[in-house]
Amino acid sequence: MALEIDDKRAIIAYRLEKADAVMTEAKDNAMLKHWTLTANRLYYAVFHAATALLIDKSLTAKSHAGVIRVLCKEFVLSGMLSKADARLISRLQNMRNSGDYDDLFDWTEEDVAPLIEPTEQLILKIRSLITLVTEK
Repeated sequence: MALEIDDKRAIIAYRLEKADAVMTEAKDNAMLKHWTLTANRLYYAVFHAATALLIDKSLTAKSHAGVIRVLCKEFVLSGMLSKADARLISRLQNMRNSGDYDDLFDWTEEDVAPLIEPTEQLILKIRSLITLVTEK
């Protein structure tokens, strides 16, 4: 079932707000030196922004990996996002998976801190591709 335009706008706006809130959580956790949790929140900030973009373009995915696949297929291959953006998304997903599921493992400041600014920039790029929340 296709979403009505107002429903799409509401969901997109919600997911972008969620991306912003989760990015704030990432920064807060970085200040507290909780690097594994920071990596997790960086991934989810991008994930929420990416799902907003997919909804905006009427694209679907059924899993986290599916969201990344669709994002790469539709936006990296077309040049709207760069290969470096795709590598960052993949790296954040791998970091989130390792941090959440690997035993006796924690990310360090050296691993995570350099990814905060690039993640913010990627979210801005993703936002720039979304049209439904800005047009009426």
